[in-house]
Amino acid sequence: MPLLALEHMLCPLEQYPLHRDGKTWRCSNNHCFDIAKQGYVNLLPVQNKKSLDPGDSQIMIQARRQFLDSGAYAPLAQALATTVAGLCKDRNDLAILDAGCGEGYYLNTVCNSLLAAQAELALTATGLDISKWAVRATRIRNAGINGLVASNRQIPLPDNSQDILLCTFGFPVFSEFQRVVKPGGHIIMVDPGPEHLIELRQQIYDEIRRSPPASLAAGINSEWQQSSETALSFSTPILSAALFEQLLIMTPHLYRASKAGRERAAKLEQLALTVDVCIRVLSHQT
Repeated sequence: MPLLALEHMLCPLEQYPLHRDGKTWRCSNNHCFDIAKQGYVNLLPVQNKKSLDPGDSQIMIQARRQFLDSGAYAPLAQALATTVAGLCKDRNDLAILDAGCGEGYYLNTVCNSLLAAQAELALTATGLDISKWAVRATRIRNAGINGLVASNRQIPLPDNSQDILLCTFGFPVFSEFQRVVKPGGHIIMVDPGPEHLIELRQQIYDEIRRSPPASLAAGINSEWQQSSETALSFSTPILSAALFEQLLIMTPHLYRASKAGRERAAKLEQLALTVDVCIRVLSHQT
């Protein structure tokens, strides 16, 4: 069964329901949002933009796609797909939101895995990102995924509309995440561990910090509890100089490093990197 299109969204200006009218989404106050030729909808109001082109740039998204398509992070994508499948056993229909979808690599892997296991699953998958380049790339990767240009601070989806929310190396806004997830649903967080990309960081920084995964305290309350935690560590294949360049462009490390650190990083090649992440699930207590 093909991925399903969204039927319901919210107007980002007044939170009224949006209804599709041909190639436009329209609310009862006649606010209109056109569907781009690439099939996504931009629901990021101008007043919520901090720049003319917010989020990851086109160059960063292209680098991320090329790096991820190399398979370097494939074990992580598969672990994420396995986590989702374990939470959704015996479901006939499912709605998944990737909040901060990047260029769609992880969401696409999850969808393909779910549909391979259950071809008749009624699956609605939505990729949301503040970067229009990210959402465009997600749609190019899989045109069945719904694409929304929007912020995690104001997700243009109705209350209790999603079964699973993914946030992979993203910026969580737990109040919004919990609003859009259904009772009994789950939020899956993927965050870097202390050894993540340690070989790269040793080259570009003078001082190395081995920090634990970000705290989930802001997302835990009487209705939401952490239900699982999985530590995942593996080595990438040996990376070429071109892949190192793409990795640097797609991460914040390039912009945080000193000039000397960037020069050392530019010479890296034929080196495997440690991927160290933590996959944690917050579950709604019904």
